Parts: sequence; C-alpha cells; structure tokens
Amino acid sequence: MMMRLLGTLLLAGVCVFVSAAPALDYKLAPRQIAHDTWVLEGLTEDITRDNGGNIVNTAFVVTRDGVVVIDSGPSRRYGEQMKAEIARVTAQPVIRVYNTHHHPDHFLGNQAYTDVPHIALPAAQTGMRDQGGAFADNMYRMAGDWLSGTEAQPAERAAQPGRMNIGGHDFELIALSGHTDGDLVVLDRTTGVLFAGDLIFLDRAPTTPHASIAHWLSALDALSALGAKRIVPGHGPVHDDQRGIEQTRDWLRWLDETLARSAAAGLDMAEVMRIDMPERLARIPLARSEFERSVTHLYGDYEKRVLNTIAQPQLKQK
Repeated sequence: MMMRLLGTLLLAGVCVFVSAAPALDYKLAPRQIAHDTWVLEGLTEDITRDNGGNIVNTAFVVTRDGVVVIDSGPSRRYGEQMKAEIARVTAQPVIRVYNTHHHPDHFLGNQAYTDVPHIALPAAQTGMRDQGGAFADNMYRMAGDWLSGTEAQPAERAAQPGRMNIGGHDFELIALSGHTDGDLVVLDRTTGVLFAGDLIFLDRAPTTPHASIAHWLSALDALSALGAKRIVPGHGPVHDDQRGIEQTRDWLRWLDETLARSAAAGLDMAEVMRIDMPERLARIPLARSEFERSVTHLYGDYEKRVLNTIAQPQLKQK
C-alpha cells in the first residue's frame, strides 16, 4: 500500500513537472495593417531565453496567386508558428519568401517554408551561406530551446530589383545597403505599404554589426523619397509618417559624429562607451547597450581614418 502511494505521488510530481515546462509558444498575433496585409510585431528587447528571439517584425501579403512572406523570423519554430497563423487568415498557400537581409532574426525561419522560393539580394545570400551556421549556433546560445532543430537555410534565389505584379499586387523590389551590404526593401505600390527591413528602426536603437553609416544615410534618403503611405520597420511599431526614417537618421548622424570626434581626440574604446548620450536618444529602448555594441563594431575604422590622415603628410614629405 505504501509503495503504491509513493508511486502515485512520484507520478503526480512528474506530471506537475511536465505541465510546468515552457510551451515555447511565440504567441504570434497577425495584425492587419492594409488591404490583404498583415504584420507580426516583435518585442522591443534583446534576444533572450524568455522571448526566443521574437524581436523582429515579419509580414505577409495575401494575393490572388498566393501569400508573399516578408522575413521568416528567428527560428524554425517561429517560421512554423507563423505559417500556422497565415493558414488561419487564408487558405491560400505561401508562394514565396523574401528575406530583407542576412541577419538571423530575419531568415532562420526559412526552414518552415519548404518547396517555396526564398529570395534575397546576392550580398545577403552570401552572408547567409558564409555566416548562417554561426548565426544559428549563436542564436541557440542566446535563446536556448526555442532554436532546437533550427538550421540556416540561405535564400537560394537572387532578388531582381524592379516591379512585378503578383496576384493583383504591384510590388517593387529595391536594392539598397547600409545596415548590411544587401538590404532588400519591398514596396507594395497597390497598398502603399513599405517593408523596410532593418534600414528603419523606430523606438528601438539600431544595430550595426555590418553597417556602413554613409551608405545607410543614403538609403534613408532613398526611402524618404518613395512616398510610402505606411512603413513596416524591421524593429518597432508600424507608422504612417517619416518618424522611423527621421529617428534612424538622427541616431546614425549622432553616432557618426561622436565616433569621428572621439577618434580625433584620441579616446580609447572604453572612454567612448562612457560618453553621455543626448536625452532624445538615451530614452530610446536599448540605447546604451546598442551604442556600446556600435563602438565595438565601428570605432576601429574611425581610428584608422585618423591614423591615415596623420600618415599622409609624412609620406608626402618622404
């Protein structure tokens, strides 16, 4: 009798333990933002084991010919759950996936979309092939079991910039750079919605691991000239004005000026990281941590420019 009771209690304990295990549910909730157009908004956070990397905006457009997906998310699990949400919205199949660039939160969900072309700019394809495995490993270290079974599936088809009609929607693919070497922007001219990828951040500090600030600022000018009615940034809320462009431009200009001035003054990296930020930028979520990361990403190039400037007159004298 005692052994039977003990066995029952042990079984109950196992059941409690199992029921308490995390469900690893991203709780994705597509929100319609225009005709035929839905967005899944990510959290304004760093990647953690609590959020599983759900920090990115992904989107899909339901056309007469099928569903066009813009970015597939940070993991196979995310891609599968996104695909299930799409099926709740429409019976139309997914017919293509566009990856706006090669950062892992934007393409590691590609595995969920089998037998569907994955499309990105050539530079992004190269980044996915060369760095995809390391990205997946690093994401697993940061997010844990959310990334179980995730393997990098690079986009196999090169995006061709220009306009095309897909199921009654007039899409324009635009090739830019700045956040990375290959930033694909998708403008649906039928609805006026611009899917900007990580060229635009709003109310979340921009990331810069592969950035060229000069090219990025030029890309923002190009995006501003498109006259989009609604903008889906890579991170942050959907908006109907130029706020995302303006805030991203403001951040990049301040970052560029601060790093250039610091290098000219001979500051070391640790000293630069302690610089006070303007209040308008300091209040942006993750501002301090992203500024410090940007110093590690970019400051060496600014120091090299100063050294080259000093070296040039000396070389001429010789």
